[in-house]
Amino acid sequence: MPFKLPDLPYPKNALEPHMSAETFDYHHGKHHKAYVDKVNGWIGEKKLEGLSLIAVIEKAKKDGDKGLFNNAAQIWNHSFFWECLSPDGGKPSAALQKQIDDAFGSTDDLLKKLKEESIGHFGSGWGWLVLKDGKLAVTSLHDADTPVVYGDIKPLLTLDVWEHAYYVDYRNARPDYLEAVLKNLINWQFVEQNLDGKGASRADQTQ
Repeated sequence: MPFKLPDLPYPKNALEPHMSAETFDYHHGKHHKAYVDKVNGWIGEKKLEGLSLIAVIEKAKKDGDKGLFNNAAQIWNHSFFWECLSPDGGKPSAALQKQIDDAFGSTDDLLKKLKEESIGHFGSGWGWLVLKDGKLAVTSLHDADTPVVYGDIKPLLTLDVWEHAYYVDYRNARPDYLEAVLKNLINWQFVEQNLDGKGASRADQTQ
């Protein structure tokens, strides 16, 4: 079986007014789907049969196959991003809150740092909250780059800062989009789950 466009974990209108159903029509239904279709078209040609999505990403990185890497990594990045969002994400648990406080001082300080990192990221890419050496850290990666291929960081939370993530609802106003997502849509339960270091597996899929 080829790779699939994963279903959203919520109805496409569930994140309104912060992210509209129309955004998901384009972002999930067209952009994410295009990455899936592209990789599936290469399965036979590039001898990818039976490989998991993460294995395809790792192979593409090792082989220097930028086209395959970019499309496969974008399947994973987007699949992970959808899980990071929730209409009722709640607040960090006590255990997660302690780690946040130890690393950043407070949740507000963490969100401020994530917003600043993501606003300041030049061009397309992703803002990340990761585990590095067992501690929380904020970083960003360009274009389709992904924590999956870096052994020293484990993904906890991501923010899509490609323009197609926000052009429908926010036009070119990346700061407004990030403010809305960070204040209203973070799935803190998913973030806490990823503290086990197995976040990469939660957006993986098999053929």
